[in-house]
Amino acid sequence: MSRPPDHLHVLFVSDHDACRGPIAKAFLQNLGGAGITAESCGITARPVLPETVRVLSEVAIDVSRHVSRTTADLGTSTFDLVVTLGDRARESCAKLRASAAEAAEQDDPRRRNPLFGEVPLRLHWSIPDPTDGAPDGPELLAACRATRDLLREHVTALLAHGYLAALARERDRQARLLDSLDEGILVHDAFRRIYLFNRAAERITGLSRESVLGRDCHAVFAPDGLCGQQCASCRNNGLPEERCEYSITFPRPDGAERRLRVVLNPVRLDDTGARGVIASLRDDTELTELRHRLHATRSFHGMVGVSRTMQEIFETIRQAATADFPVLIGGESGTGKELVANAIHNESRRQGGPFVPVSCGALPETILESELFGHVRGAFTGAIRDKKGRFELAHGGTLFLDEVGELSPAMQVKLLRVLQEKRFEKVGGERTIQVDVRIIAATNHDLRAMVKAGTFREDLYYRLAVVPIRLPPLRERREDIPHLVQQVLADVRREYGKPIERVADDAMDRLLRHPWPGNVRELINALQSASVRCAGDTIQLAHLPPEVRDPVATGLAAPPSIPGLTPPPLGERSFRRTCKLDEAVVAEALRTTGGNKVKAARLLGVGRATLYRFFKSRPGA
Repeated sequence: MSRPPDHLHVLFVSDHDACRGPIAKAFLQNLGGAGITAESCGITARPVLPETVRVLSEVAIDVSRHVSRTTADLGTSTFDLVVTLGDRARESCAKLRASAAEAAEQDDPRRRNPLFGEVPLRLHWSIPDPTDGAPDGPELLAACRATRDLLREHVTALLAHGYLAALARERDRQARLLDSLDEGILVHDAFRRIYLFNRAAERITGLSRESVLGRDCHAVFAPDGLCGQQCASCRNNGLPEERCEYSITFPRPDGAERRLRVVLNPVRLDDTGARGVIASLRDDTELTELRHRLHATRSFHGMVGVSRTMQEIFETIRQAATADFPVLIGGESGTGKELVANAIHNESRRQGGPFVPVSCGALPETILESELFGHVRGAFTGAIRDKKGRFELAHGGTLFLDEVGELSPAMQVKLLRVLQEKRFEKVGGERTIQVDVRIIAATNHDLRAMVKAGTFREDLYYRLAVVPIRLPPLRERREDIPHLVQQVLADVRREYGKPIERVADDAMDRLLRHPWPGNVRELINALQSASVRCAGDTIQLAHLPPEVRDPVATGLAAPPSIPGLTPPPLGERSFRRTCKLDEAVVAEALRTTGGNKVKAARLLGVGRATLYRFFKSRPGA
């Protein structure tokens, strides 16, 4: 249950929870009333002293059931006020805070402990330990009575002067202000411990304030926080030095996916120099969807596409980014597989981590193993130093395995082991390294056919193809060509200073009809080549490369038109080339073109020489 707005939670800390802590806790709990909860703990644990029980019983307070605790026992409790009792307790807390700041292990319990986070208010009472120099017996009992009376004065003054009431009012005022905002507000300290979480943050994330406060940001927003490895506190246990803004797809506990705009700002939390991070959360899901519907998004992470196929791929990328499942991207060379991999990485929570590509087909097996897993000094000739592999370099981010179909059977086995166990050993090394890496693979081969042929492991295929994405060749999405042309021309203007604004109609018609065996990569090459020849602001047909300008002469088919684009001349039919010319198809082409062999060859998708050789090979030619 949540605390009432005027309820305060106070913690007393001493060097051991045997006398001063239980006394201070008892007085505050009894004098402060129902609006205050008091707790105590020690740097080390010691059973409550019998003298403590006795001196409090003299003022009608029973602490015989008090159980001494240490700071490590506090868990994720949150407090409005922490009071250190005695100079040793204050010094010990400072040392523990410093050691916690240096600790790199995220599972260090001190990271989740409220004593070492930045609480709203801290007080120190220099009250000595009554057991110092006091032997057992009457002297110790008298020292405990003196401590009891001193602590009662301090607690009474704390209540009488209205300090706690003022603290409660200020905290309630801040909470009301934060809860009135439409943006979600989250504040955590240098140890990622969340201690402010407003109502809008609850609505946006689907998480209750009670389930979040006092916990590590990464424990709440698994696997790597709301920041997606964007802020320095996630990468190197520091804090961001400047404002950071980004978008992220956030899966709520109810299964809904929200597109959030997150702004991180470093903040100074108090006059002691304590620092933290304030994050504002804005739900842009509806706005993003509206823009998508109104503008039929043409560009997505550098990819251009208005075709229905590409729009579906963009949506698949967004969905794939919400989880860490492996993705397998298939498609011909030049279709943009690495762009898709980059888009998934940049849409995911890992966007702040590294994106590490490696080409599995460009390196020999022995070198590839070293590239993937690294090696130790002396592992082989030329290994003059230890080297990190791509898996290790991609820790916390994404590893892109391009041309994965080129892996040898031995490398397939090694890769499968890493995917299953998430750990490996360097070449020549004995130490096992564990990594947190998302795998995105790409291939221009049919891996299913390779599995049937026995050249690719079936178990590895199913490990990689959890989320399959097929990129269509450019010839299957010709309606995207005009938009791709505009993007390439914009790049030419920006990078090379060429004032080229458009493509002439006949040149565009040729671009639309070209089969593009090299896909988008070939289109970019053709336009860059044309820009070199173009001296004005318009690319003409003569500026295009020969294989695009005159596909008949180069033996390339001029493909049929598509709806919405320039149709073929009236009365002409388009033929799809078969694997071998036959008399029926050639006869139909000649009838369509009125016996014109040049036009017939163009319709058949062959060169004139090919068609003439066909005629010569016929009996009676």
